[in-house]
Amino acid sequence: MKSFYNFTAVKMNGQEVSMEDYRGKVVLIVNTASKCGFTPQFEGLEELYKKFHHQGVEILGFPCNQFAAQDAGTNEEIEAFCKMNYGVTFTMFQKIDVNGDDAHPLYKWLRAEKHGLFGDKIKWNFTKFLLDRDGEVIARFAPSTEPEKMSEAIENVL
Repeated sequence: MKSFYNFTAVKMNGQEVSMEDYRGKVVLIVNTASKCGFTPQFEGLEELYKKFHHQGVEILGFPCNQFAAQDAGTNEEIEAFCKMNYGVTFTMFQKIDVNGDDAHPLYKWLRAEKHGLFGDKIKWNFTKFLLDRDGEVIARFAPSTEPEKMSEAIENVL
């Protein structure tokens, strides 16, 4: 049976990373976009990261262009945008698909583990998944859920 720790993804710098590297951490995974109404959530995500990182929380951002082509830039452009406009220091991975036949295997697994209000499909940018220290998906948050509203859920798994 697959677990979070069986997957890999490629960071913006081209380095392939095993999710095994996050064993024992609380992980928040989010599909992002640079030109979305929810894009300002990068600021809140960075604040969460600064608040909880020292307690073992990691935030993993996965840019996705599947929703109204709101992240059409290159990986380099996306990374520069996130750093320049929102000071993002949490880990950003290269752009992926989150739905469909070409969906990244990690996202296929996440969707199967925790369905949303309307099924397993990711409905829009900034859908968030919270995993506990054992790699279990314990919560799925809608795109409209602002990062600061997730503080209590994160504290509860710390």
